[in-house]
Amino acid sequence: MSSNLRSHRSVAWLLLGLGVLLLNPVRAEASWKAGVASVKITPTEPIWLAGYGSRDRPTGKVLQDIFTKALALQDESGAISVVVSTDLLGLHRAMSEEVFNKVRQRFGLTRDRLVINASHNHSGPVAGEVLRSAYSMSEENEAVVGRYTEDLLDKMVSVIARSIQNLETANLEFEQGLAGFAVNRRRARKGKRHLPGPVDHDVPVLAVRSSKGALKAIVFGYACHATVLSGYEVSGDWPGFAQESLERTHPGAVALFLTGCGADANPLPRRSVDLARMYGEILAIAVNQVLDKEMNPVLGPLKTAFQRVDIPFQTPPSRSELEKRIADEEGSLRRHAEHLLAILDREGRIQDFYPYPIQVWSFGKGLTFIHLAGEVVVDYALRFKAQYGWDDIWVTGYSNEVFAYVPSLRVLKEGGYEGGGAMIPYGKPGPFRAAVEEIIAEKVDELVRLTE
Repeated sequence: MSSNLRSHRSVAWLLLGLGVLLLNPVRAEASWKAGVASVKITPTEPIWLAGYGSRDRPTGKVLQDIFTKALALQDESGAISVVVSTDLLGLHRAMSEEVFNKVRQRFGLTRDRLVINASHNHSGPVAGEVLRSAYSMSEENEAVVGRYTEDLLDKMVSVIARSIQNLETANLEFEQGLAGFAVNRRRARKGKRHLPGPVDHDVPVLAVRSSKGALKAIVFGYACHATVLSGYEVSGDWPGFAQESLERTHPGAVALFLTGCGADANPLPRRSVDLARMYGEILAIAVNQVLDKEMNPVLGPLKTAFQRVDIPFQTPPSRSELEKRIADEEGSLRRHAEHLLAILDREGRIQDFYPYPIQVWSFGKGLTFIHLAGEVVVDYALRFKAQYGWDDIWVTGYSNEVFAYVPSLRVLKEGGYEGGGAMIPYGKPGPFRAAVEEIIAEKVDELVRLTE
């Protein structure tokens, strides 16, 4: 055989091989390991439910079990990061720090690699000190909350540990859908229809699949209050029903819900179990529509950052002002004044700022998380998406600490509950100063650039 003929045949076989590869692409070796776990946190004794100051008694009724869940991710560098979801109103600083400290001791995680997000569920039990000025609980009720909180924190550490122990090879994909039941609640109030009504209807979805393609975890979000229900039955409200629906549709997968910047959004109309189930199904359908289409691969490494920045309150009330409120007011206003006066007696001053935590997770390609603490209004999400990219930016609120509403400058100027009135049940000295939005935005920009 001539050398020319052999050369031509070699080229032909090479071209044929390339054609086969093009027609049957080989999936790249996964660079991730992922582990997921879930644990039930339904209370086992009658307990006060969180979110509404109008409730006047504890309850032992359960409409739906509630959960805390964890997804652990390990990138090619070997670094492990964990995101935790929970069907509760929120955690205060001491709670999230206790969980972090225990996880750090066991697994060596640094603070920037653990995020805890709450669904802000108003049909879950009171836990810790979140919104405590809003509730008129007896010492017996307080003791129940204390026992529940202690058990909850143990379960959160346990579910994180299990997620890390379950690490196995995986692939990550991301894309977004839409759902439309969130309504800006500020303009929905009487006399406020003239106000702007921005909302964030995006439904971000992170799919975690095994190396064989089986769905292991579904992380999804939406920016809206979990306030369809307001009665005396424990449930996860519409986020709980959405997770339940997704796990029923995808057996073996764990669904984790992360709340967006929905402090000024309500699900409307509301106030029935049927509506809560319906909104849950609507969100689950939106997620499934994303899962059924081609999604974008999420690559590593995962770069993370966590820092605090001081956001200032307006001038706190004086001792004489607080003493006058105690004499003249009742209910939550009186409890708020008593709370601040106790701080003044104990510490000699009322702190005029809050050390605000901000966390950024930037994946090598395909996704950046911006995790914000507190009840964050929608303006922040819309601002950061416009600044950094609508397609791959995911902004969460209610992350790590739920300590107060976090208004934008627009909402602060408009006033109302989100602009300052909510500081009463949260036990804070007063509204934030006008600089709050820019201080947060500047720190977010610093962390985004740090993790690029």
